[in-house]
Amino acid sequence: MTESVPVRIWDLPTRVFHVLLVVLVTAAIVTAEFGGDWMAWHLRCGEAVLTLLAFRWVWGLAGGRWSRFATFLPAPGRLARALRGRDGADERVGHNALGALSVWAFLALLSAQVATGLVADDDVDTTGPLNAHVSHRLAKSASRWHAGWGADLIFALIALHVLAVAWYTWRKREPLLRAMWSGDKPLPPATPASRDDAASRLLALAIWFAAAGGVWALVRWAG
Repeated sequence: MTESVPVRIWDLPTRVFHVLLVVLVTAAIVTAEFGGDWMAWHLRCGEAVLTLLAFRWVWGLAGGRWSRFATFLPAPGRLARALRGRDGADERVGHNALGALSVWAFLALLSAQVATGLVADDDVDTTGPLNAHVSHRLAKSASRWHAGWGADLIFALIALHVLAVAWYTWRKREPLLRAMWSGDKPLPPATPASRDDAASRLLALAIWFAAAGGVWALVRWAG
C-alpha cells in the first residue's frame, strides 16, 4: 500500500472563509430571529456575508488548486460515479462530487439570499440598502423569497451538510473537520498540493480588501 503523507489541500484563505462564513451566517440567523433593534446587526451581517461571497467567487478562479471551481465541477458523469461508489481516488482529493454539489448550492443560495436582502422590505421598519432603487413589486417578491423559501432552503442545506460531515467523519473515518482546520489531508505523496505561500495569501488579502471596498461603496451609494 502507498504510504500517506500530509498534503496541503485547503489553503489558509479558504479555511478562514469557511470559519467566517459559519460565524456570520449564524449571526445573521440569530439577529433575524431576535428582530427589532437587532435587525441593524442583521443587515451588517448580510453585508459581511456579501463581502465573503464576492471574495470566494474570485478566489474560486485564483485560489489554491483544490479551492478552484474547476477542480470540483459536479459534472453528471462524476455525480453518477459517486452515487454508485465508483468515483476514483483523484475525484475525492478535494470535494467529492456530492460535496461539490453542496458547495455550489451553498454559494448560489447564499448569493440569492444576500441579493434579495439588499432590496427587501419587512413591512415593519427594516429595508435593505438598495430597496429605494427597485420597484415595489420586485422588493415584495424579494422579501417573500428572503423570509420564505430562501431561508428554508438554507436551513435544509445546513442540516444536510452537518449530517454529511458527521457521516464521513464517524462512519467512513475520513478526518474532514481536521483537514478543514489544518488544511492538510493524508494522501499519496504524488498528490498535487494547493499553493498556500505568502504570495498567494497576500493575493487573497488584496482580493478581500477589494471585495470589502466594493460592498462599502455599494452601500454608501445606496444610502
